[in-house]
Amino acid sequence: MQTPTFPDDRDPLRIDPGELRRKFDREPFLVEHRLSGHPLLQLPRLIELARALPAEAVEYNSGDLAIGQDPAMTPRTGLGVEETLRRIETHTSWMVLKYIENDPDYARLLDTCLDPVQAVVDDVAPGMCRRHAFVFVSSPGAVTPYHVDFEHNFLLQLRGDKRMTVWDGEDRVVMSEEERERKVTGSQRNLPWRDDFAARGHTFDLRPGQGLHVPLSSPHWVKVGDDVSISLSVTFLTAGGARRRALHTANAFLRRHGVTPSEVGRSALRDGLKFNAYRVVDRLRRLRGAAET
Repeated sequence: MQTPTFPDDRDPLRIDPGELRRKFDREPFLVEHRLSGHPLLQLPRLIELARALPAEAVEYNSGDLAIGQDPAMTPRTGLGVEETLRRIETHTSWMVLKYIENDPDYARLLDTCLDPVQAVVDDVAPGMCRRHAFVFVSSPGAVTPYHVDFEHNFLLQLRGDKRMTVWDGEDRVVMSEEERERKVTGSQRNLPWRDDFAARGHTFDLRPGQGLHVPLSSPHWVKVGDDVSISLSVTFLTAGGARRRALHTANAFLRRHGVTPSEVGRSALRDGLKFNAYRVVDRLRRLRGAAET
């Protein structure tokens, strides 16, 4: 069956190439897009998508959360996946549909968004890989707590308004090196919050047709406005981003074994040695896993 085409598939992101080269993975900045009316991103189609996704690719809970929410105490809504989406306007909820690129239509939409970005980003950070897409659906007033993700992200607002505050990922006041290592190696994404962090962040108000670039490992939190919010997040790594993740993983390993490692980026020599060692260990682990299957 031929994949359908939509008018918004042509040049969906509007990003100034010069600004992208200057600011990519250095600081958050606003972009524009043409995806708000795209048929794949309307609530009825997203309900169909949620039905088709495996259970592990759908995460949902109450949206009535604190900025520093303890993940162990996150309340559920008591609703199922489809009912959560159908009642999203009135039943304060938050939902994310993960890795939607496993559906061919959404995979093509993801590539349509990121192919032009890669053409520019390759000039300053080559090796785009691990492309993924996520859809967030949130009730009016819902909160996504203070947390961190480890990929380069363009968050595109499709419906409703959203206020997003982003912090510098290199600010050790708001996220220590040890906390970063725990998150890279699989700890739950929420971060410890202190009220004095607020003044160190940068706040952006997003409306439909706008998006925000969030650099890799930049802590952030989100508050939805007075209407249902739907957002598309297109994410990826570069070769440099993947290397940074590997180095944080190596540092976490060293710290667990009683060694206090140098911070990533402080010594090119030590980073090089750790990265090469990590690649050898990772390859041996993969070979062992393949031999056992």
